[in-house]
Amino acid sequence: MHRVNRIGVLTSGGDAPGMNAAVRAIVRKGIYHGLQVVGIRRGFLGLLKKEFVRFSLGSVADIIHRGGTFLHTARCEEFKTEQGQREALKNLQDEGIDGLVVIGGEGSMHGALALAEYGMTVVGIPATIDNDLTGTELSIGFDTAVNNVVDAINKIRDTATSHERVFIIEVMGRKTGHIALFAGLSGGAESILIPEEPLNMDEVIFKLQRGMNRGKLHSIIVVAEGATGGMAVGEEIRRRTGLETRITILGHLQRGGMPTAMDRVLASRMGAKAVDLLREGVSKQMVGIMAQQLVAVDLEEVLDQKRELDRSIWELAAILAI
Repeated sequence: MHRVNRIGVLTSGGDAPGMNAAVRAIVRKGIYHGLQVVGIRRGFLGLLKKEFVRFSLGSVADIIHRGGTFLHTARCEEFKTEQGQREALKNLQDEGIDGLVVIGGEGSMHGALALAEYGMTVVGIPATIDNDLTGTELSIGFDTAVNNVVDAINKIRDTATSHERVFIIEVMGRKTGHIALFAGLSGGAESILIPEEPLNMDEVIFKLQRGMNRGKLHSIIVVAEGATGGMAVGEEIRRRTGLETRITILGHLQRGGMPTAMDRVLASRMGAKAVDLLREGVSKQMVGIMAQQLVAVDLEEVLDQKRELDRSIWELAAILAI
């Protein structure tokens, strides 16, 4: 069994609330077991530029509650090349790092797999508000993002009622509608539009008119950005019903703010599990959570499959929006 002595950790891709909690857990669990822990700033870009920082217990004090990532993150096209990956591996070896934790989404897991295939011992941790990685029921940051959207829906509903308007709230999700579905269900939206389902404006209009006929003063429609543009939906509603509509695009607000307690606990558990896997000599795996139990999932399997939407939740949202 390969024994690790010095582990590195980086955050990559889009930031997700809870990343700091994961880094904190990795540092403290690693030091607890007598390992040296090295942070790599700005993700794979920082790895190529040798932006290493050696951690102590105090290095991660007072970060568990902070959103974003204190290690920073960046995109790096150079790392996607064979030359870039070989250079990254050499930099890790020169720094004495013999185990690496990569925290991020799909692109980050591709990077983790590439380094693992070159011989580095690598474990991934899913951190993406899109919650679109297979092998895990939850990714770090998803719960916070959904709560941010629900908070916005609650506030918008107040003014929607006052002015008797239709409000369309556009949320992140270019390829998946997990945020839109969970936030729409939690926020009591009348309609939820997601990329996984064909757009049916007739059904949207029917629900609006049905609500008006029974005295509803407002309607909330949650749209994932990958389903259709919020502006287009608003224009179609105005054209076909004459109803006054307003569009709110939440944008990066969804990714900001303090992580929820659930994301902090999830990140802490996953970070500690990643250290355990590295100490066992495990590589080419991603930490996941299934039925509240932590699991290790093969990175190739994670990247070969598409995360499916939970149909039971989609059907429930449709029933409750009656």
